[in-house]
Amino acid sequence: MTFCLGIKTVAGLIAVADTRITSGTECRTSRKLTIHRAAAAPVFVMTSGLRSARDKVVTYFDEWLRGEAVIHRRLYELVNAYGEQVRRVVREDQALLERDGLRFDLFSIIGGRLPDDGEHRLFLVYPQANWVEIGESSPYAIIGNAFYGKPILDRMLDYGCPLSAALKAALLAFDCTLTSASDVSYPLDVAVLRVGAAEFIEHRFTEGDMASYAAWWGASLRRLNADAPGDWLAALNLETGQ
Repeated sequence: MTFCLGIKTVAGLIAVADTRITSGTECRTSRKLTIHRAAAAPVFVMTSGLRSARDKVVTYFDEWLRGEAVIHRRLYELVNAYGEQVRRVVREDQALLERDGLRFDLFSIIGGRLPDDGEHRLFLVYPQANWVEIGESSPYAIIGNAFYGKPILDRMLDYGCPLSAALKAALLAFDCTLTSASDVSYPLDVAVLRVGAAEFIEHRFTEGDMASYAAWWGASLRRLNADAPGDWLAALNLETGQ
């Protein structure tokens, strides 16, 4: 499985991706977040799904970018071009995958700002290569294992929050997923694009890097739960602390 999270706030973009790849009983580490350049601007791509499909689509997309005859200056145009590579791999591989009991499964998150975009933009691309744009009302998208982190983000994240607060929420969502899902793990790749910046800031976090942060969250949540109002417990003949 996968945990890939893209966030759009008024202050910029955040991309967060775990690196665990599972195949049967085998686990290994591989990058799911990549940075590409289009019209001299950086764009990130994150993927979740069948790894062989992912590698082929990203390779084709990178090759297309290097030989691009028409320079796309809006991100949605680039997302359409990415979708064409998804459809190309579907045409090449879907029949053989289905013959062996597999299905083409590739979700992608693409974010950045090209020269003619009025602002930084974020897109979720489906396996059929159609897409939706992520906006202010729901400023994030998760692909892969979304069940554990989504409640955290729905409570903590809004379009107006600063990048530091958004990243803290993202890392808590990842920690909750890691705690409950064995197929998501460190190292964790993070990329941040501030409004007005020309490049993403990238960093890879290890489990050791985040150990104290995870421990602080665990202790803080237990303390908050213990200190929460408990008047309603009287209906069960219980008191806080029992």
